[in-house]
Amino acid sequence: MIPVQKYCSNCGATVVLKFTEGKDRIVCEHCDTIHYTNPKIVTGALCVWEDKVLLCRRAIEPRKGYWNLPAGYLEDFEKAEDGAIRETWEEAGAEIEIEKVFTVYNLPQANQVYIHFLAKLKDGIVRNGEESIESGLFREEEIPWKEMAFTSSAFALRKFFEDRKAGNFNTHLGAFPEK
Repeated sequence: MIPVQKYCSNCGATVVLKFTEGKDRIVCEHCDTIHYTNPKIVTGALCVWEDKVLLCRRAIEPRKGYWNLPAGYLEDFEKAEDGAIRETWEEAGAEIEIEKVFTVYNLPQANQVYIHFLAKLKDGIVRNGEESIESGLFREEEIPWKEMAFTSSAFALRKFFEDRKAGNFNTHLGAFPEK
């Protein structure tokens, strides 16, 4: 872990990376404050309309030009499901109704946890948001698997189609790399 924080938010002194409480942490040796860091939460939705799912082609980096489920960082003071609703609106101009937590996908090497909700599109209308080159509804056989932006979205899509075939939607836990 490389400290991205240079100064203590408590006293302003320079911080150091120091082994404490069983691991390397950012510590202020002047006021003895330990600065804990936590993973970023990414929230999104696997949105369904009839027999199709919503995908957005990214207009921004990382992975610009690749397809993804609508998702983004959870904002301060926002519930995870509200973040998924917001991200879907921002990326696809689509209104959704959240049904359940569908996947939790861990990327410890990127310090991220993805939460994808299973959701229904309210009216089947999708547009291009500011962060999308294009948005569209895809049947299973139309999914551009080789053009998927992130493993978290591919994982959620695979689990969705497996569950749909089985007739029962479960909640799934995944991680990259998969074991």
